[in-house]
Amino acid sequence: MGDYDPGLLGLAYDAKRFVLHMRSIIEIAPLQVYYSGLLFTPGSSLIRGGYLKNIPWVIMEPKVVDVWSSLIQTLEGHTGVVQSGVFSPNGKLVVSASCDETIRLWDTSTGKQCGVLEGHTNIVSSAVFSPDGKLVVSASWDETVRLWETSTGKQCGVLEGHTHHVYSAVFSPDGKLVASASSDNTVRLWDTSTGKQCGVLEGHTDEVNSAVFSPDGKLVASASRDNTVRLWEISTGKQCGVLEGHTDHVYSAVFSPDGKLVASASSDRTVRLWDTSTGKQCAVLEGHTRQVKSAVFSPDGKFVASASDDETVRLWETSTGKQCGVLEGHTDSVNSAVFSPDGKLVASASFDDTVRLWETSTGNQCGVLEGHTDYVSSAVFSPNGKLAASASWDKTVRLWDTSTGKQCGVLEGHTSEVNSVVFSPDGKLVASASDDETVRLWETSTGKQCGVLEGHTSCVYSAVFSPDGKLVASASWDKTVRLWDASTGKQCGVLEGHTGYAFSAVFSPDGKLVASASSDRTVILWDTSTGNQCAVLEGHTDSVNSAEFSPDGKLVASASYDKTVRLWDTTKETTIEIIETHGITRIMKFSNDGTHLHTSHGILQLNSPLHSSGNQELAHTLTHSLYVTDQWITCNMKKLLWLPVEYRPWCAAVNDTANLIVIGSPSGRVTFISFDFTALPAAYLQPSVKAAVVVGKGFLGLVGC
Repeated sequence: MGDYDPGLLGLAYDAKRFVLHMRSIIEIAPLQVYYSGLLFTPGSSLIRGGYLKNIPWVIMEPKVVDVWSSLIQTLEGHTGVVQSGVFSPNGKLVVSASCDETIRLWDTSTGKQCGVLEGHTNIVSSAVFSPDGKLVVSASWDETVRLWETSTGKQCGVLEGHTHHVYSAVFSPDGKLVASASSDNTVRLWDTSTGKQCGVLEGHTDEVNSAVFSPDGKLVASASRDNTVRLWEISTGKQCGVLEGHTDHVYSAVFSPDGKLVASASSDRTVRLWDTSTGKQCAVLEGHTRQVKSAVFSPDGKFVASASDDETVRLWETSTGKQCGVLEGHTDSVNSAVFSPDGKLVASASFDDTVRLWETSTGNQCGVLEGHTDYVSSAVFSPNGKLAASASWDKTVRLWDTSTGKQCGVLEGHTSEVNSVVFSPDGKLVASASDDETVRLWETSTGKQCGVLEGHTSCVYSAVFSPDGKLVASASWDKTVRLWDASTGKQCGVLEGHTGYAFSAVFSPDGKLVASASSDRTVILWDTSTGNQCAVLEGHTDSVNSAEFSPDGKLVASASYDKTVRLWDTTKETTIEIIETHGITRIMKFSNDGTHLHTSHGILQLNSPLHSSGNQELAHTLTHSLYVTDQWITCNMKKLLWLPVEYRPWCAAVNDTANLIVIGSPSGRVTFISFDFTALPAAYLQPSVKAAVVVGKGFLGLVGC
C-alpha cells in the first residue's frame, strides 16, 4: 500500500469534524453549512479557509478558537435537564435519561437520535444498557425501575417496590440482576427475568444516590447523602464495608475494571479512591471548584473521568491522582460522564439539556478567546454605539470596542456576581448591579470606579438610569426598589410594597414612573417624584422577571415564568393582551413605534388598539430589522444565521444603526457580528408579509432558510 498523503488525511479529518459539528442544523436548514458552518468553525479549519470568502454580507466575523477541540458533537433533542448518558457495550449507541421524562437513543457515528423511550411519569434519573446491549434499564422519580428492548424501544418490565424517588439502576455483569438506589434509603435487587424483588440492602441513614456491581458480580457499592460509600455482599445481602472520609453527600461510586479500587464523587468537590479489600482511602483527586456529581474509570483502569457542577469534565491518572485533562464546553452543571468501551470517547450529560461527545486522545489546546470566565448576564451598547459593556458572574464588567470587537477595559471592584450593566444616557457612566448588594458607577473613559451605591440588604438584580441621567433605580432581592442621585451617589427613595424579590426596574420615557417586576407575580408602578405606589398590575401566575414601557409610555409589557408576556394599559391598570411564549422570555424590547416586541423567542406582534397597524406599516417598521432568538440571528423575521450551542445567548443587544449584534453566552464568551445589508440576498431585504399575517397567540412565524 502506498504512502498516505498527510494533506489529504488532514482534509478528511477536518471534513469529518465539520460535518459532525453541523449535523443538527444540516437536517433542518442545510444551507446554513455555507454560513453558520463556516463562520463558527475553528480558524485553522481547511474548509473554513477555502470557502469563508463566499459570505460577503458578514463584515465583522465572530472570534473563534484556533483548532478543533476535544468536543466532537452535541446531541440535542431533550427538552429538559439530561441526567445521564451511557454508551452501549459495542459503542455504537448512547442512551440518555432526562427530566423531560424520556429516555433517548443516539447513533454515536452520526449523532442522530434513533429512539425515544416513553412511559415514565416523572424525571428519569438514569438509564444504562444490559451487558449484551439488548435491554435498557431506567430509574425514575416515579418510584419505578423500567426495562426496555433496545431494538424496538418497547417497555418489557416495570419493577415496583421503592417508596420514593429512584436515582439509579444498573445491571449485574451477567445481566441476571438489577440493583437500584433510592431516596427511601435502600438499595434493592431485582431478578431481570421475572421482575421480582430478590433483596433489600438497608443500612444507609439518608438517601442513596447510586449503586453499582463489582466486575465479578459479588459486591455492590452504594453512595449516599449520609457521606459514606457502603459495600455489600450479594449472596448474603450483608454490609461488608463502610468507606468514610467525604465531608459531604456522596453522589456516585464505581469499581475499577479489576475490582481493586472504588472511586467516589462528592459534594465536597473531591473524587476519592479507595482500596476495596481494606476500605482504606488511597487518593484524593482535587481540582473541581463545585460539587462533583459522578466519577468513572476508563476501560483499562488507567484514568478516571469526573463530572461537576463547575461545568467541566476532568480526567485524572489513576496511578498518580494527577489531573491530565479538562473538557470544557457545557454551559451548565455536568451530571455524569462515561467512557466509550474502547476508551477513545467520553459522553457527558448536562443541565444545559445536551449530551456531548469528546475525544480523550487529542488534548488540543483550542486557543483562549478574550472574554469573561463565567456566565455573561447582561450586554448593552453605549448610546453612540462605539462601545459595548458586558456583566458577568466572574465579578467583572468589561468594555468592548465595537469597531474591532476587542476588549478595551475591565472594571473590577465587585466582590460577587454582576447581574446587570447599563450606560448613562450620555454614555459617560456605566452602572452595574451585583450580588454583593451594591450598585457601582464607573467612568467609561477611564474605567475608574466613581461611586458605590450602598443600602440594599440582599442581591441587586438590576440597575437603570432615568432618561435624563440624574437618577439610578435599582431592584433587589431585599424586595425593594431604590432611587439614587447619580451625581452624589446618595439614596433618595426606597420603594417598598413588593412581597417577593424585585427582579427589575425601568423608568417610563418621561421619567415620571418606575415599573418594577417581582417574584410576587406583580408589576408595580411608582411615582418617582414622591415614591408613592400608583398601580399594582396583577394577573401573572408565576414570578415576573422583567417589565418594559412602550416608547409613548402608554403600555407596559411584562414577561413571566408563567411563559406569557402581558400587555398592560398604564392609565387603566388593566391587561389588554396575553401572549403565550411557550418558554421563559429573557430578552424583551419594544420596537421604536411600539407595534411589536422583540423577544428571545422571536418577534411578537401586538394587537393592542392603542398601537394597531396594518401589514404595510409593519413591513415598513421591520425593514433591516436584526434580532437574536435562542438559536438564530434573524433579519426581517427571516432566519439568517444559526447559532451553535456554544454561541447561543444568555443576553444580547442590537445596534440597529451599525447593523451590529453583541451576544453574551453562559460560557463567558462575548461575540460580535456585524452585517452589510447591501450584500444580503434580496429575499432578506423586505419583511415577510406571510410572517406578518401568520400570528398564533401574538407570535410572528419566522421563515427558515
